[in-house]
Amino acid sequence: MGKNCYTNRELSWLQFNERVLDEAGNANVPLAERLTFASIYQSNLDEFFMVRVGTLMVQMHSDEKIRENKTNMTSAEQVDAILKQTAELEIKKAQIYEQLMGELEPQGIRIINFNKLSKKERCLLETYFDQNIAPFLMPMIIGKQQPFPFLNNKELYALAVLSTKNGKTKTGIVPCTNSVFKRLIEIPSRPGNFMLCEELILHFVSKLYPTYTVKEKSIMRVTRNADIDGIEVYDEDMDYRDVMERLIKQRTRLSPVRLELSREINSKEKKELAKFLSVRPKHIIQVETPLDLSFVFQLQGYLRDRPELFYGRRNPRMTPELNLKKSILDQVAKKDVLLSYPFESIKPFLRMLHEAAEDDSVVSIKMTLYRVADRSKIIDALIEAAENGKKVIVLVELRARFDEANNIEMSKRLEDAGCHIIYGLGEYKVHSKLCQIIRNTENGLQYITQIGTGNYNEKTSRMYTDLSLLTANQEIGAEADRVFRALLLGETIEETKHLLVAPKCLQNKVLAMMDAEITKAGQKLPAYIGIKINSLTDKDIIDKLIEASQAGVKIELIVRGICCLVPGVKNKTENITVVSVVGRFLEHSRIYRFGVGEEEKIYIASADFMTRNTLKRVEVAAPIYDENVRKRIRHIFDTIMADDEKGKMQTRERLYIERMLGEKKLNSQEVFYEEAYAAAESTDQQEQD
Repeated sequence: MGKNCYTNRELSWLQFNERVLDEAGNANVPLAERLTFASIYQSNLDEFFMVRVGTLMVQMHSDEKIRENKTNMTSAEQVDAILKQTAELEIKKAQIYEQLMGELEPQGIRIINFNKLSKKERCLLETYFDQNIAPFLMPMIIGKQQPFPFLNNKELYALAVLSTKNGKTKTGIVPCTNSVFKRLIEIPSRPGNFMLCEELILHFVSKLYPTYTVKEKSIMRVTRNADIDGIEVYDEDMDYRDVMERLIKQRTRLSPVRLELSREINSKEKKELAKFLSVRPKHIIQVETPLDLSFVFQLQGYLRDRPELFYGRRNPRMTPELNLKKSILDQVAKKDVLLSYPFESIKPFLRMLHEAAEDDSVVSIKMTLYRVADRSKIIDALIEAAENGKKVIVLVELRARFDEANNIEMSKRLEDAGCHIIYGLGEYKVHSKLCQIIRNTENGLQYITQIGTGNYNEKTSRMYTDLSLLTANQEIGAEADRVFRALLLGETIEETKHLLVAPKCLQNKVLAMMDAEITKAGQKLPAYIGIKINSLTDKDIIDKLIEASQAGVKIELIVRGICCLVPGVKNKTENITVVSVVGRFLEHSRIYRFGVGEEEKIYIASADFMTRNTLKRVEVAAPIYDENVRKRIRHIFDTIMADDEKGKMQTRERLYIERMLGEKKLNSQEVFYEEAYAAAESTDQQEQD
């Protein structure tokens, strides 16, 4: 297909995170919200190093030489490219951070340097340090009798290069993360002016080592590999939940992949640190901003009385398709309903679950859970149903990265209530968003099925854009029931007619539908492929998209994050347009479209087009048969495709550029909220009339 049609997935992800960083520097975004984007950029990058770079570094030390399948880069080449691109992004982040801090000053908020304080203020802070911080610190010295301490993942430490009276050099390390003292220390005489506690500790670090001279000092922060995988240790004879609990503890002690320093220190000391941590010196990165930006959320608290610095208030609206005063189950039995989060509320789905828990005609509820809220109303509804004698079967995926502990605790609660729990499949993660309610009616068993693009999480339903289909289509329900039956047996289904179900019945069917569009284009008939996903890395699908473009199929891709396909390459991808939208809400919904007019096939799905989703997980895509719902999904897709305020278009040079499609910029998320508000108000008016 030609190398110029592909982008390395890791470098593409860094481009996505740069688009997040761009929102922190976007003057059209309210100031306080830009602080959030800066923090998200950093937390995204932390996770990227913990997972992706961690995986690559493990591969580097394996006997097998692994190459990435699109650009043929080795693991070492990818890590080097990542470090180079990250260094460039750090420069940009520092510029944006300084810009943000400068704009906060007129609002009365400052993060200040100790040396800019008056003598009286310095004395006050020194007293504060002596009385409220120093007693809780544990300064250490590295030497023959004092081994290098274990540095906790992402925690802050003060590093001091120390000199003895006889000229010998030693290293001092002081943990700065402590639940006793505050991260932001307000200057008593200057409300709104703060000093970071780690900077105060670093300033007075010499007081912690009175018999030494401090030659150099810096704040440091280590990032550790966190890519544990329960699949690798799966054994059907073991207690899977116990193993996952052990793996979570193991994660905290995995090898370092990065060391960040707030100040320049000498090369000899860097080499020593690299040796202690078993990383290459190039993995030691100097950062010109605070090493942990989470404090910006505390700053936002001081700005809450200035609403102009925040996004305007937006609350999910009730869908006009359902009446909460009537039975949700009965209403869905009559027509398909689409919920669009966060513009519409998750309440109808929650109400349907609670109704099912109490309805005498309901015999069972089945559900797959990947990530849920801490105080989940969905869990409460399932527990209520089990306590009311319903058969409740819940597949809890314990391997939802960084949510394992929450899922383990949740599974125990469900089990204690009498729910039947399945812990996923040994070989495949279960990532599908599938819920089924079975009723015993006068006409026999009735399936009410919910299939979504996002997790069953009340919190993220207000922050992520997702779609949720509620349907009483009995053929879809029968196939969903087959999916659950297979999961109960520890299997995956081999064939489907309506649903697309990975790992065996999604990628192949997607490729077949793309082939059908290629055939149409060859016959000079209208041909179209429209895909909205979070990531595109599956090489088989990418190659088929390239083939379709060469055949003349019009292809529109909305890919928020990683996109390994390069559009606009002459004679290869000229018919492909790629747009990425990064806005107030995280774009998370997945939509597949194949064909035009009445022949068009439309699906909503839990799966991105990544090999891990299409071939290594249990994922479900639901066909949309109801014409009103189909029309609505087309509108959603086309509106996002036309977003030129938050949407950037990828060029053949692999750059993401701004575009202007009309006289006025269009923000798709704002359009959807306006529509949701208008529809809800219209329904309220009709009820009053």
